Amino acid sequence: MPEIPDLESYAVALRQRIVGARLENVRIKNPFFLRSVQPPLESVLGRTVTGVRRFQKRILIELDGDLYLLIHLMIAGRLHWYPAGGTGSRRAGLATFSFTTGTLVLTEAGTKRRASLYVLEGERSLAAMDRGGIEVETADLDTFRAVLTRENHTLKRALTDPRLFSGIGNAYSDEILHRARLSPLLLTAKMTPDQIAALHRAAREVLGKWTLRLGQNAVTSFPTKVTAFREGMAVHGRYRQPCPVCGAPVQRIVYAENECNYCPRCQTGGRILADRALSRLLREDWPRTLEELEERAEKRGSSS
Repeated sequence: MPEIPDLESYAVALRQRIVGARLENVRIKNPFFLRSVQPPLESVLGRTVTGVRRFQKRILIELDGDLYLLIHLMIAGRLHWYPAGGTGSRRAGLATFSFTTGTLVLTEAGTKRRASLYVLEGERSLAAMDRGGIEVETADLDTFRAVLTRENHTLKRALTDPRLFSGIGNAYSDEILHRARLSPLLLTAKMTPDQIAALHRAAREVLGKWTLRLGQNAVTSFPTKVTAFREGMAVHGRYRQPCPVCGAPVQRIVYAENECNYCPRCQTGGRILADRALSRLLREDWPRTLEELEERAEKRGSSS
């Protein structure tokens, strides 16, 4: 699922292309994509775009007449831009938005249709879509602490809970926890003041760094590779690869459709966190420390 840095890069690119342009047509391939009834979709036609911004984990296109298009890409949704008069072929997508300056196409990989569009009118209807999470990059330490410790969850769950923190998902939560040198399974109720301060600082640094990097690229070209796995990430998507800080092999916990990546030396004091499914299967064979994991790797290498 696109997170803050990727969504901000989309917003940067779209602002340059559609602010001041008129929305001439909207074509939707799957009716389930449109989740609102009032106002009708036809009410946005002919409207001028007055702004584009990220709204939590969604893209908000502001139109004159106090109307909004709120787009949620979910996991597999992506945006593509085709300039007016260009020679590029428009891809068949879930939805197509035709502006006087070009065409925005939304595609969604796979068979599950999770991406959504809401047509909203007025600030009150927009506020009703707010899930309540704070923006970490602008929240001070006291606000961050209050939200983090409001409920007792693992850090991984807390960071990715949209009711607590806005726009953080699986990928950047891994990067934030690695930067803060904290275990993804540490309970928020057991954190020390120093650990909370380190997490707050890490979240601002990681999100700020990637938002700036991707935003600079979006100034010159429309984002075409929006992915959770990026060159330069420390741990996310780097299972068994060396940690860039200490060289230990990155480990993972697999759950549902996601996985949590971490460095056992930097984050868990050398402990290998139990993968619920795999550790149950292996039982005594599940390595409990980084040293034990390395010893087994050496034995496999010597026996091969």
